[in-house]
Amino acid sequence: MGVKKTVAIVGAGLAAGYLLQKQIAKQQKVTPEKALKFAKEAFKKEGPISGSWIYMKPEEKVKHGLTYTVYRGGISRTIDGKPAQYEFFVDAETGSVIDAVESAS
Repeated sequence: MGVKKTVAIVGAGLAAGYLLQKQIAKQQKVTPEKALKFAKEAFKKEGPISGSWIYMKPEEKVKHGLTYTVYRGGISRTIDGKPAQYEFFVDAETGSVIDAVESAS
């Protein structure tokens, strides 16, 4: 096999691999770690946070008649010297916080 043919085959393989990787990346959901990061950034706009957690397994949540695949997590903070706990839900497709509620202390 000639050098030109080998270079052409390797180039075609690299191009196909690159395009396939792009397609897979588009279909990939937000990771739980990124979902937690997005939620923390949103909560930090309202003040400092003291703790956070997230479930690693996505679950379904229905809101306003729409079903979302979400990550569920929580945020802790201190407001006026009192601890406050919040539960949040992040869309696993987009990374948007779709709901947040204050937990009963």
